[in-house]
This record gives sequence, C-alpha cells and structure tokens, in this order.
Amino acid sequence: MTVESVRNYIEEFGYDLEIVELDSSTATVELAAKALGVEPARIAKTMAIRLKERDILILSKGDVKIDNRKFKDYFKEKAKFINTEDLMEATGHPVGGVCPFGLIKPLDIYLDISLKEFDYVYPAAGEANTCVKIDVEYLSEITSGTWIDVCRK
Repeated sequence: MTVESVRNYIEEFGYDLEIVELDSSTATVELAAKALGVEPARIAKTMAIRLKERDILILSKGDVKIDNRKFKDYFKEKAKFINTEDLMEATGHPVGGVCPFGLIKPLDIYLDISLKEFDYVYPAAGEANTCVKIDVEYLSEITSGTWIDVCRK
C-alpha cells in the first residue's frame, strides 16, 4: 500500500490534494516540522489505536497527547496503540507514514478538536517522507471524521 494507495485514493475520488515527497524523513512530528519549515503543532499526528472490538485512527495537533481520562470517558476503555508489528496489517501504512485515507481497510477516523486551531495541517501520506497539506475542514470531509476532545497539551 503506502504512498501509492494514498495517491490512488486521491485520484479515484478526485480530491484536490498533492502529495509532498521530501528527501528527509517526516516520521516524527519534530522531523516533519523541520522538513516542512512549520511549527510542530501544525503536523497532524495520526495515532493508530486498538480498541477491544476495532481499530481506529485519531488525528490531533502534533504537540498534544492523548488524555487518558478523556479517552476513557469517550470510548469506555483505555487507549492502546497498535504495535509496530501490526501497524501495516491494520492500516497499510508504515510507522511514521500513517495517512487517514488510502487505508488497507476502512477504519473509523476521529479528529481531535485541537486541529481546529489551524486552517490547514500536514498529515503523513503513506510513507515516512511524505505528507499532504490539507485544509482542516477538507480533512474532516475526506475522512468522514468524527470530531472529539480527547487530547491535552
């Protein structure tokens, strides 16, 4: 899958997005921010989480973390990140490249309200050196994401 699945998804649905491929790694928030010359908060961090019954993705600003209390109140269970070995099987994307679209199988997407601070953000695009610049409302539309409040600074 990887960046090709993201590219195919964009083309198939006619989305107005361009994949940015960089010479340096964007595998972490800090690396992505440095490579793009933006503040770390503007990187849309995609967190793959395994619930008891299903896998989900949560996108947030790059400089926030899951608030365990808020998460448990919303999902009624503890947050458990999908381990590195299972990430490709769950999403079709490698560590540092998880994109909220072009997935290997449908996953519920949740967008933390922290993203609303920005007009556009940069989520990964299928590989650890790719991203897309996307308007936050367009991200919500493309992913059919549900807005939630589960993160803290």
